[in-house]
Amino acid sequence: MSTLLDGLLPFQHEPYFDFADPAVAEAQTAAYAQARQKYAGQTFPLLVGGQQVKGDGTLTVTNPATGEQLWHFQNATAAQLDEAVRAANEAFQSWRFSDPLQRASIFLRAAQLLRSRRMELNAVMSLENGKNWAEADGEIAECVDHCEVFARETLKWAQGKPVYPMPDEHVTTVYEPLGAVAVISPWNYPSAIPLGMALGALAAGNTVIWKPASETPLSSWLLIRLLFEAGLPRDCVQFLTGSDDVLGDPLVDHKDVRMVAFTGSREIGCRIYERAAKVQPGQKFLKRVIAEMGGKDPTVVCADADLDAAAAGIVASTFGYSGQKCSACSRVIAEASVYDTLLEKVKTLTEALKVGLPEHNAAVGPVIHQGSANRIRQYIENGKGTARLVCGGGEMEVADSGEASANYIQPTIFADVDAKDPLFQEEIFGPVLAFAKADDWRHAIDLANDSDYGLTAAFYSRDPHKLTEARRLMHVGNLYLNRKCTGALSGSHSFGGYGMSGTNAKVGGPDYLFWFLQTKTVAQKY
Repeated sequence: MSTLLDGLLPFQHEPYFDFADPAVAEAQTAAYAQARQKYAGQTFPLLVGGQQVKGDGTLTVTNPATGEQLWHFQNATAAQLDEAVRAANEAFQSWRFSDPLQRASIFLRAAQLLRSRRMELNAVMSLENGKNWAEADGEIAECVDHCEVFARETLKWAQGKPVYPMPDEHVTTVYEPLGAVAVISPWNYPSAIPLGMALGALAAGNTVIWKPASETPLSSWLLIRLLFEAGLPRDCVQFLTGSDDVLGDPLVDHKDVRMVAFTGSREIGCRIYERAAKVQPGQKFLKRVIAEMGGKDPTVVCADADLDAAAAGIVASTFGYSGQKCSACSRVIAEASVYDTLLEKVKTLTEALKVGLPEHNAAVGPVIHQGSANRIRQYIENGKGTARLVCGGGEMEVADSGEASANYIQPTIFADVDAKDPLFQEEIFGPVLAFAKADDWRHAIDLANDSDYGLTAAFYSRDPHKLTEARRLMHVGNLYLNRKCTGALSGSHSFGGYGMSGTNAKVGGPDYLFWFLQTKTVAQKY
């Protein structure tokens, strides 16, 4: 195994497409038409025990930018959930003993297949959740990185760890898989997030019950089919879509689900964490839980910072994908002496953003659905009474939108926001930014840490001492110095937060597989 690991080419992040190249842009535009021609109106099955099966009726996936009905997926039944868990545990009995070289080879082959289909996967994701070209392509490139990283991590963890020797015993420490892992994923990263959790499980020798968000199931379906094409045994992943009353609590509570890997809201993550702690009748283990949740991510700007770089980073990390990222900047905390200047720079860049259809590669697209839009608008209306509205906050015309839906929220900035204001404390998950003034840079760090969350943060300064202090004092899982707080790359920026942002499992990092493994010590007397 170490020979293969040593023989792999040095890891490199998958480069993004250059959409400024007319030929590349033309190919991506064509991919939307091809995706519609290939998938529109189709009804896709569940996958249980390696077989395609129908559920009890179907759900319809719609385009959040236009309201267009795209495709349909099954509603799984309670009996099918039980069958999927049983099938996952049966498959585990053989997959747990699979050769790590086999697993690594499958992941490397999957990376090759992903590279050849990136534009199609970009288009499907964009149609399902409203990402523009760059956002979708960044996510699919991350999927390629995941495959490459997990191939390498599979081989590393399969070697075990050295122990201090005994004079009369041979002692080894090895890592074994857990069992059937439920992977529950969100709509905002419908490819990279479930794939990262699923590959973590599969790389460790576990099997997977894959439940995607109902808004974005085709993005998951296509990845699973690609893994099968790469050589993954078809019974190693069970694919279930449907309602939360069937696939929510019952999946988490199931006595034969060994682990739950979840990414999503704080509310649901806390519910999963609590329910999984209860030992069900017939359950013979304590469930392992990964719960990666929300963020209220700050950007601190010191008086000595490069204000143009800070402003560009703030706008990109706040309004990219309409703020629908757990890592998105939602609070700017600036020293008083540069506060007004920075605010004006951010306002100017924000007002220049083009709002339009994701498939036309507009900078700002829709939020995921009407319920989300209504919730965000309520925050904006309340904020008008507690803070100073700088820009946005009103009705919005959508450029070249055709039949655009009502899911568009105008990029909005509030200034002079109090630290106790919901704008400062609560995750809005939309294109809304709160500016707060700090007395000095240490006060700014205190305000940045004034949150239940601790996922990402950015800190801008030219002073090495301040940067060193930020490293020590800022309470987040991912801290970025003099760059934006979004854009983590698998294999380099292992991703996971502190506090109510979750369990800090750090996907894409060197310790991630440990969450999916249990440790065995074997001592043999000479």
